[in-house]
Amino acid sequence: MLRVAVIGSGPSGVYTAQALVEQRAVPGIEVYVLDRLPCPYGLVRYGVAPDHEKIKSLQNNLRTVLEHPRVHFLGNVDVGAPGLGPRELRRAFHAVVYCVGAATDRRLGIPGEDLPGSCSATDFVSWYSAHPDAPAGRFALTARSAVVIGVGNVAVDVARVLAREAAELAGTDVPQTALGTFADSRVRDIWMVGRRGPSQAKFTTKELRELGSLPHAEVCVRPEELALDPAYGDPGGLPAVNRRNVEVLRGWAERPAPQEPDRPGTDRPGTGRPGTDLVRRIHLRFFLRPAEILGDAESGVRGVRFERTAPDGWGGVRGTGRYEDIAGELVLRSVGYRGTPQEGLPFDQEGGTVPHLEGRVLRDGVPSPGEYVAGWIKRGPTGVIGTNRPCAKQTAASLLADAGAGALDEEPPAQDPVTVLRQAGQRPVPWRGWLGIEAAEAALGRELGRTVVKIPDWDGLLAAARTTG
Repeated sequence: MLRVAVIGSGPSGVYTAQALVEQRAVPGIEVYVLDRLPCPYGLVRYGVAPDHEKIKSLQNNLRTVLEHPRVHFLGNVDVGAPGLGPRELRRAFHAVVYCVGAATDRRLGIPGEDLPGSCSATDFVSWYSAHPDAPAGRFALTARSAVVIGVGNVAVDVARVLAREAAELAGTDVPQTALGTFADSRVRDIWMVGRRGPSQAKFTTKELRELGSLPHAEVCVRPEELALDPAYGDPGGLPAVNRRNVEVLRGWAERPAPQEPDRPGTDRPGTGRPGTDLVRRIHLRFFLRPAEILGDAESGVRGVRFERTAPDGWGGVRGTGRYEDIAGELVLRSVGYRGTPQEGLPFDQEGGTVPHLEGRVLRDGVPSPGEYVAGWIKRGPTGVIGTNRPCAKQTAASLLADAGAGALDEEPPAQDPVTVLRQAGQRPVPWRGWLGIEAAEAALGRELGRTVVKIPDWDGLLAAARTTG
């Protein structure tokens, strides 16, 4: 029997497990999916916005794999901790597949980036997604204006969630403390800013259109910022998704600007849409490159200074030497993810990935027997959730080929992997422990008059996991 450890229970890890147990060339494979968190599903649980129920429902598909009789979920296992590195894992498993994603954000590298009020969008997403590593009181949302730097799907998610009313989020699984913060939010203007033009924006058209359907928000676009790079000629020369994005943006830019009547006694702006109660505005800005986050260590962020850019004719931009300041007391940086070094594994600092050949980990350019990677730590933070499936299948195929060729000839000990993990100081949470967490979150939702409500802290999660024995 071939025993494989998959490190990480997000889409890439679960798809890897699925590819291994559903194939027939090498029968009898047992897969142990290990995760640092006591909860499965990775970014599907802790990265997908709470109002994206359809995408979050992918958990049901992942669940089917994790409930397979030859797949064993073990949460609360910190691979890389002392006593549980690659060497120890190779003593317990024939092969180990690392599916650990890209755990940190890319930095802007500009002055003021670390001022109070300047945060990564990932931290904000973790907070409203109830990630147990996120401090409960991290965000107060007392800012009147928030600046989101970046024009990818994460930036769109952040802007959309900031623009929603608390009543709209009450039907999601957002933690109760975060819901209270959204209810008290003073944010009225949300600026989403990209250094390049609309033809290079990374958001998908579906995500973009959602901004225009928010019941209490107005999207503002400046026609003069919708110029296309001459490299593309006209919209017909763009890839389909970028062409649709430009069409949506131009439609918004052609609408009459919303009026702002004087409304004494309220801090809500007026609306250009009769019969609606406009609460917030989402400003989409392009051709602005962040140069400095303004403010000081005592009072925090007060805005961002951008340099105006222009198309360079080759799909990029060049600086113009002209600057514009956008006021804001909250800055959320969303300019991409980056993989982090894994204990005991080689690492490419430039690419933020583990060197590999078709998923086989390379040590000094040579495949390391029994060590594999899949997902973002393999290929970098590119693609959508579904992109992980063919990536995982390639890695699984390499592993199976190596098994068939006798390259995985080291016999693991007869001890059960759970015993090995406990001897390494770990306290694994099995699948039944996760079911206990699910039950506790459903009960919390009923108690609060909501649906399922996530438990946001380690103590609460582990206590719920122990209720199943």
